[in-house]
Amino acid sequence: MADDFDSRRPRRWLRRLLIWALVLLIVLGGAWTWFALNWSYSEGERAGILQKFSRKGWICKTYEGELALYIVGGVAPQIWHFSTRDPKLAEELTKNVGRDMRLQYSEHRGVPTNCFAETPYFASGFTVIQR
Repeated sequence: MADDFDSRRPRRWLRRLLIWALVLLIVLGGAWTWFALNWSYSEGERAGILQKFSRKGWICKTYEGELALYIVGGVAPQIWHFSTRDPKLAEELTKNVGRDMRLQYSEHRGVPTNCFAETPYFASGFTVIQR
């Protein structure tokens, strides 16, 4: 009987250790996600034509867009991909597809999954350029 008791102690200790390790992993993962989404690596603006904006994803639906950056006429544009997490901003961007604009953004590096966005660039606002 005493042998059974002694053999259960290491199992119980190992089970507790695994549970605490799992809890710690979840807490650290949550903290990292919060930090990556709330701390911006850089902020800035880009100008171009909003050529595409959509809500996409199989499970996690995100708002994704493409801004065509024209350097000089006659040269193929560089396509810049961005995301936004704000549904109101997404609605306004959808209304302005095809227009020339300045897009304000912040860069968030290290976001752990693409359930938050497919790119590290999060649009925060825009101004339509009148020509």
